[in-house]
Amino acid sequence: MTDTAIPTAAGLARIDRDRLAALTAREQEAFIAARPRSKAAYEGAGHLFGRVPMTWMNKKAGGFPVYLATASGNRVTDIDGHEYIDFALGDTGAMAGHSHPAVVAAIEKRVRDLGGLTTMLPTEDAEWVGAELARRFKMDRWSFSLTATDANRWAIRLVRALTGKSKIVFHSYCYHGSVDESLVVVGPDGESASRPGNVGAPVDVTETSRAAEYNDLPGLERALAHGDVAAVLIEPALTNIGIVLPEPGYLEGVRALTRQYDALLIIDETHTFSAGPGGMTTAYDIEPDIVVIGKAIGGGIPTGAYGLSAEFADRALARDDLDLVDMGGVGGTLAGNPLSVAAMRATLEHVLTDEAFAHMIDTATYFTQGVDALFDEYALPWSINQLGARAEYRFARPYPLNGTQAALAADGELEDFLHLYLVNRGIMLTPFHNMALMCPATTRSDVDAHHAVFAQAIRELLGLE
Repeated sequence: MTDTAIPTAAGLARIDRDRLAALTAREQEAFIAARPRSKAAYEGAGHLFGRVPMTWMNKKAGGFPVYLATASGNRVTDIDGHEYIDFALGDTGAMAGHSHPAVVAAIEKRVRDLGGLTTMLPTEDAEWVGAELARRFKMDRWSFSLTATDANRWAIRLVRALTGKSKIVFHSYCYHGSVDESLVVVGPDGESASRPGNVGAPVDVTETSRAAEYNDLPGLERALAHGDVAAVLIEPALTNIGIVLPEPGYLEGVRALTRQYDALLIIDETHTFSAGPGGMTTAYDIEPDIVVIGKAIGGGIPTGAYGLSAEFADRALARDDLDLVDMGGVGGTLAGNPLSVAAMRATLEHVLTDEAFAHMIDTATYFTQGVDALFDEYALPWSINQLGARAEYRFARPYPLNGTQAALAADGELEDFLHLYLVNRGIMLTPFHNMALMCPATTRSDVDAHHAVFAQAIRELLGLE
């Protein structure tokens, strides 16, 4: 089993916990005092489960979430009138930026001029989107859903149907939305186990799934050697437990092992799309059988998609025992609706272009270099990883090499303090982790603003001011 020791997380030992608690209390007090309308809105939301539209919005270091008023480009304004530089960007859902004019124009045309927001009828835009996704991700045939979670669920059903095998292999601490099968980790004994906190699993997850640590080819081979694995479904880099990048040769090894053990390979690019116009599939020259993507390609309008190799698609369509019509619409009657498809076309054609990615990646590199320089300046054994337009710092050095290491290196108290400190000074990171994403509107000046506040937070933490 891969070593799961925390990589020099002793950087946390330099943090005086009493000082951290006092600074957090001060920042919470300032957060609450400055946002009376958000506080009142939260306290008055008695008809919402957890007082929020979706329970993950309760990831709130300040005691309640900031309530949205307006958003444009990479700026967000709350109902108390505070403006933020938004590095969260809807956790990639708004990677194109908020309400990009090209996306807004496409939406307005569909809604006001053409109508028919949901009709269960195709539009010509859908073929354009399918062709563009095929160009970018090297998958020949595409179908749409409302979320990447839905696309992952349908991909799993397809591979089980076509292979006659039942098990799916995942990386420990992966992110594939709320897919039941994916909530599996490598336990302390090296065996697969349910991920802590898993809610209402329909069956013991080990009946459907196995887990292997990221960057652990021997562990992956052990999971495959049983001979009952339909597919390996992975993020090509872990993204929801920090950004854990592949060691040289790892992704090539994954592909080789899946072929050796007659299993299919599904790549989920929902977050790793940040790597470039064709995600990591193209940037790392991966050869999957299925690609899943969502969020970012809709410019903020809900959508998901999965792409199949021509060989796999033909095999599926040749099976007359599979009801791919009535039972094939996972995602419901709204999947592939004209509005979502119009938004996808506008986003891919006019916003998240090759040129835009070049700018976004350059800006993220500037962000990464600046944060790394601060860690060196203050002798902090923390680290930062970059995946194209996305970067994330972690309280360990070297950066963790797998999901279990990354989970063990977490520090919720320190993370909450930094999020509060930043948001109180107009900088918004992804609520779940210390991730910063660049969109076409993000500038180096925006990055400089983050670095100035982040440096100030570090100095206060270390008692230097």
